[in-house]
Amino acid sequence: MSTPNNYAPPQSIVADIPSTDVPFEKATRLSRLGAVLIDGLIFTIPFIPSYVAAVSVMAHTRMNAYNYVTVWSAMASAGIFFYVALLITLVLLVITTVLVSRNAQTIGKKLVGIKVARTDGSRATLARIFWLRYLVNSLILWVPFFGSFYFLIDSLMIFGEQRRCCHDYIADTIVIRA
Repeated sequence: MSTPNNYAPPQSIVADIPSTDVPFEKATRLSRLGAVLIDGLIFTIPFIPSYVAAVSVMAHTRMNAYNYVTVWSAMASAGIFFYVALLITLVLLVITTVLVSRNAQTIGKKLVGIKVARTDGSRATLARIFWLRYLVNSLILWVPFFGSFYFLIDSLMIFGEQRRCCHDYIADTIVIRA
């Protein structure tokens, strides 16, 4: 007869939770790329006439393309096209803010059928999405020299097993199917 060992670690059986019990499915890399491209196009297309006018003005006056003030003044020389584009962008920002606050989706995410959520699948708030996902991420991108490497690392992290970018880790969010 053996006596029980009071100093032995406890014995228990731990079973993994099957993935079918998870209440959400992560978005695919391709759907996230599609959403980013759609958002970029939606906000870029209204300014195309202004870009054409700016390039024309800059080519004729030999402006410095690396000086943002001269580029914006050249774009403003497009006249009504520039101001209409600004108005369209303002409307798009309002629509995007409403979508993000209601559904945690941008226009592109809504069209593709994905949304931002907390890592446990719960709803991500507008404040978390704006301050942590977008603003902090944008500020890091503006850091000289480091910002370029951060952008590359942030973009490439989508290929990891978790399918999360740096801004997802900063905000403690994931992108899931809506």
